[in-house]
Amino acid sequence: MSAADAEEVEKANTAFYEAMEEGDFEGLSGLWLDEDISCVHPGWPVLTGRGEVLRSYALIMANTEYIQFFLTDVKTVVAGDTALVTCTENILSGGPAEQAGELGPLVGQLVVATNVFRRTPDGWKIWSHHGSPVLTETDDEDDEESPS
Repeated sequence: MSAADAEEVEKANTAFYEAMEEGDFEGLSGLWLDEDISCVHPGWPVLTGRGEVLRSYALIMANTEYIQFFLTDVKTVVAGDTALVTCTENILSGGPAEQAGELGPLVGQLVVATNVFRRTPDGWKIWSHHGSPVLTETDDEDDEESPS
């Protein structure tokens, strides 16, 4: 794996999350391969094909007023013309508010993600994205396990 390849993949990965944060559907669309793509959003079924995958992002963008990703535990591996990025998405998001001009309540979420890229003549493109929620213990569960 060359350091230059890994750097280019990491730039493509960052561009993916920046496009989501900015609500840049056109920019996000340009980051995906033209065919044979797949996506799993947390809690969703597998989406396959460019139409289904991009429709899902259009839907998410239309219903999310604010989203910010803080990526941690980012690891990149390049093997020939394929690259794998794993990371933890620390997500802060807010939906439409009940009153115009206000942002809905902000919600934090942890998702572990795997992004698979393929090298193309136009640079590294996303082949597959898979996000799984990280389940955290609630205070109630902690209380049940603590000795009284």
